[in-house]
Amino acid sequence: MIKAGIIGGAGYTGGELIRILLQHPGCELAFVHSQSHAGKPLHEAHPDLLPMTDMQFSADFSPEVDVLFLCLRHGEAAPFLAQHPVPEPARIIDLSQDFRVGATKFVYGLPELNRSRIAESRRVANPGCFATAIQLALLPLSRAGRLHGDVHVHAITGSTGAGQSPTATTHFSWRHGNVSVYRPFRHQHLREMQHHLARAGSHDFRLHFIPMRGSFTRGIFATCYLPCVLPQEEALALYRDTYAGHPFVAISERPLDVKQVVNTNFCFLHLEKHGDTLLITSVIDNLLKGASGQAVQNMNLQFGLDETAGLMLKAVGF
Repeated sequence: MIKAGIIGGAGYTGGELIRILLQHPGCELAFVHSQSHAGKPLHEAHPDLLPMTDMQFSADFSPEVDVLFLCLRHGEAAPFLAQHPVPEPARIIDLSQDFRVGATKFVYGLPELNRSRIAESRRVANPGCFATAIQLALLPLSRAGRLHGDVHVHAITGSTGAGQSPTATTHFSWRHGNVSVYRPFRHQHLREMQHHLARAGSHDFRLHFIPMRGSFTRGIFATCYLPCVLPQEEALALYRDTYAGHPFVAISERPLDVKQVVNTNFCFLHLEKHGDTLLITSVIDNLLKGASGQAVQNMNLQFGLDETAGLMLKAVGF
């Protein structure tokens, strides 16, 4: 059994990670660290865990684990590792953005892009949620050298994408029945997407990204459109060939909705050709394929387990 530890387990991603690991057939959860909840049961921060475990949050942690998940705020993971060196051969999977671009010791953890490198790595930088949904929508085109010119992206996310601490734009009274744009053309995931899509193959493209806040709790619905000379059937064949053998990406012939993927580690893609424009729709659960589920997928690859272990979860369709 793989011994796993979690640093920063009181937030949304920490809670989802605990839920998955407690039921994982090849993993034992050794500790969940949280300064703010130390000594309290896990189910105090995550009430859905009440029947699953009596485990408590720990103020201390041991680096003597096989894999350490970092569920810290952006900007906190790098200082944490500098102050708390993790000895080899333990693996580290960081869910923040600290190591996603330009960190030589970390492999970018998008399995559909870097599966073999992840399997050989000891340090993985888990991708961002918007970055996962949008890169999976565009990766086949980039690899084929067909990602050119202006690429327009519109994506809407649920409130859990903003984290657990309440803010003016996440509390129920403001968010319910509302929608708004935030950080247009300058979202923090933009640099990450441009960097890794360019490394996949195409370089002469420009991403124009409009992120939005939605009136729902979890999920991402992204639409990408760009000029494309490929006929519909050739575009579909390209996407099916790219993702053949990747268990968590599915190409749908029907238009998509967010509920198809909520509570799963799946990304669903749908393609439509409108004249010379290709529209790609991508949906994921921001807390699972966009965070904790993908982190466990990376762990499975690192330890040579079945990539789907612990992750065959059913969508909450109704």
